[in-house]
Formats: sequence, structure tokens, C-alpha cells
Amino acid sequence: MKFSSTVKVMGMKYSKGKMDNGTEFDSTKVYVETELDTSKETAMGTACAEYGLGKADEYQKYKHLASSLPFMAIAEMEIVTNGKTQKTVIHSLKPLEGAKQAAVGGKNASA
Repeated sequence: MKFSSTVKVMGMKYSKGKMDNGTEFDSTKVYVETELDTSKETAMGTACAEYGLGKADEYQKYKHLASSLPFMAIAEMEIVTNGKTQKTVIHSLKPLEGAKQAAVGGKNASA
């Protein structure tokens, strides 16, 4: 199931390399402000949730926005499953104009 959502990106990181056993890893993670589940009245507010965003080279596309963190973006997302569990992945991020201008101007964007 694919959908678009406006998100507040709090941070990003990438990992790329090879483990001692020879297994290679290559990924970018995006940390998005996400509402906590208030249905049981045991939580309130927000936390950061981690979402996958492809391989490590995806990080480079957004590196120029480091001084704009956090920034608002339109995320193209998809819920996928292996038949037993499901997860949400981000396919692309499109920073909103305020984030682009803040990155150029060197100001910290507030959202």
C-alpha cells in the first residue's frame, strides 16, 4: 500500500560496509517525529520512529539539509509485509520549500 505523508525529519544516518563474517550492509535510516499511541491513555506526545530509505547513497541527496534539521518533507511511503509482520518504508523525501531556503541561507528551520 503506497501513500504520501507530510513528515518532520528529525535526523538521518547511513551505514555501509562489511561485517567480519563478510556480510555487506548498505542502508539509510530516517528518523521521523511520530505520534505516540494514546489509545490506552498510557502515553502522550511524540517520539522518533526509524524508517528505511534505501541504500547509503540516498543520504548524500539530503546531506546539504543538515543545518536545516529538523525539516518538513513530503514522504512517499509504502506499507510492506512478509506475510507475518509489516513495516513502513520511505521511498523518497521531497523537502518542503522552507527547508530548501533555510539550507541555502544557513538558518535553522523551525517546524
